[in-house]
Amino acid sequence: MTKIKSLEELRALKQQYKDLVKNRFTDTEANSTCSSNCGLQLSPLENKDHKIDILVCGGTGCHASGGIDVVKVFEEMVESQGLKNKVSVVTTGCFGFCEKGPIVKIMPDNVFYIEVTSDKAKQIFKEHVIGGKVVEDYLYHDPETHKKLVLQSDIPFYKKQMRIALRNCGLINPEDIREYIAMDGYEALGKSLKEMTPDTVIDEIKRSGLRGRGGGGFPTGVKWDMTKKSESDTKYIICNADEGDPGAFMDRSILEGDPHSVIEAMAIGGYCIGASKGYVYIRAEYPLAIQRLRIAIKQAYEIGLLGDNILGSNFSFNIDLKYGAGAFICGEETALINSIEGGRGEPTVKPPYPSQVGLWKKPTNINNVETLANICPILLRGAEWFSSIGTEKSRGTKVFALAGKVNNVGLVEVPMGITLREIIFELGGGIKNDKKFKAVQTGGPSGGCIPTDYLDTAIDYESLTEIGSMMGSGGMIVMDEDNCMVNIAKFYLEFSVDESCGRCTACRIGNKRLYEILSKITDGKGEMKDLEDLKDLGYIVKDSSLCGLGQTSPNPIISTMKFFWDEYVAHVKDKSCPAGVCTELLKYHIDPDKCKGCTICSKACPVNAITGELRKAHAVDKEKCIKCGACAATCKFNAITRK
Repeated sequence: MTKIKSLEELRALKQQYKDLVKNRFTDTEANSTCSSNCGLQLSPLENKDHKIDILVCGGTGCHASGGIDVVKVFEEMVESQGLKNKVSVVTTGCFGFCEKGPIVKIMPDNVFYIEVTSDKAKQIFKEHVIGGKVVEDYLYHDPETHKKLVLQSDIPFYKKQMRIALRNCGLINPEDIREYIAMDGYEALGKSLKEMTPDTVIDEIKRSGLRGRGGGGFPTGVKWDMTKKSESDTKYIICNADEGDPGAFMDRSILEGDPHSVIEAMAIGGYCIGASKGYVYIRAEYPLAIQRLRIAIKQAYEIGLLGDNILGSNFSFNIDLKYGAGAFICGEETALINSIEGGRGEPTVKPPYPSQVGLWKKPTNINNVETLANICPILLRGAEWFSSIGTEKSRGTKVFALAGKVNNVGLVEVPMGITLREIIFELGGGIKNDKKFKAVQTGGPSGGCIPTDYLDTAIDYESLTEIGSMMGSGGMIVMDEDNCMVNIAKFYLEFSVDESCGRCTACRIGNKRLYEILSKITDGKGEMKDLEDLKDLGYIVKDSSLCGLGQTSPNPIISTMKFFWDEYVAHVKDKSCPAGVCTELLKYHIDPDKCKGCTICSKACPVNAITGELRKAHAVDKEKCIKCGACAATCKFNAITRK
């Protein structure tokens, strides 16, 4: 590629490259919905005067469910039919609707196909791409209206979303810098270098109200300004891509689907604070994100958007990748710095803050992936535009990884201020198997469990904190009536115990004691005094830990004890688990009125704990029973219950 030496050259190339993506914005020729056998008809390929773009989700989720094979099928059919000049197969980033992947979108027809397999891909190619007929069976079926929806925007999962950080995911090929440039890529960097000063860029970020999306919610512009004002001959900017919350995959998806948006924002940040060197600290468990980052960085160097004298300016900027070994603690910025320097991933006392004394003892600015992904749209569209979205204290949008007992698992980006109910029951499609909603955990192991009474809480930093949870990086785990909240608290404490760096006593020892008390309770050996100790120790750990891991690790306990106290009491006083989860508290019982005496359960029992004659009601010997559940799993008459 020829190096770009000026903003004018960049803008000229953008116009040239727009042809690569122009088909992805054309209005559909089809109706937005159809009923069974409605026979949607488009123009056959031979009658079209434009190219067809077959967009295939290339995120990790779709890769795992066969997306790579789908791409190969389409490419082979294009090759065999000699249609390279009429059809392009584009591997994109994540569309977000992970529950229905692999996803294929045909443009400019704007038809959205779900759960595409290799065989389905062949049929879509023959009937739709060549024949011009929508394959209705592979469209999204709306469970409420019973209509098959053609357009992505009509699917309930997408209706209330507003994509800013995820703007290019599912739209462009993340491994082709030309497509990113065609989408106004590097325009914000050029504007910053040629038309703005570091102070005016920082002021724009401040006025936008953008806050850190990694958990704490610190104002991004203020952090940049603090680093800029720190006196030093050398400064650094770091992208924190060490996403470690269970169930979280927001940052990974941005890096897989739009790596240049982060690279460009890092360069802008470097220009503003006076840094010529940046690092992306990414966990090694993200091979696809690493691969695409490597490609993007290489392309940016080749075209002159990284390296010396970018766009003919006096500003030079270089980026290196640093790999984390998967330590959750390294998401904390001072532990991350220690890791990059080759030391043990342990936090240090603050102040001084990294903006004053950071990497190699130099002023360092650290932002997470999603925060950086918002920078360029703000500079291109203005602070007023961004600040008009969201709430008074929480501006813009937030990306959430919606997971757990919800119908529509996936990645959603919504305006701040939307309610939990809207996300779970409208975008998320409600609870799986028509079960009853019980709680939602926000903020990962650092957050809290929010019950039904707070479903109408507006999602912003302050509101979630007020009810005992937190925004965190954006993990959102939905739980139903079959979840035991004591066991959930124990699960998160086990994670925190494993991930503690061990530097401070409160976290190293305190969390271990908390976990032991929870284990005692779930084993049926708890006493009422244990509940008092659990609560008291939880607050001690919060108040005396060195870093955010220990300061927030008791949140799952504190929130579940506040909202689900009865479950704790049942475990301690009644020695029972209301949800039927805690194995040591389970009691299997055979209903004599339902039991047919078929003997299947007795044959399945590995310890011969079930006795009874053929065609007569059986019984469970409570002393012998090891509570494995094999009997209940094999009973065809629902005669076996566990409590």
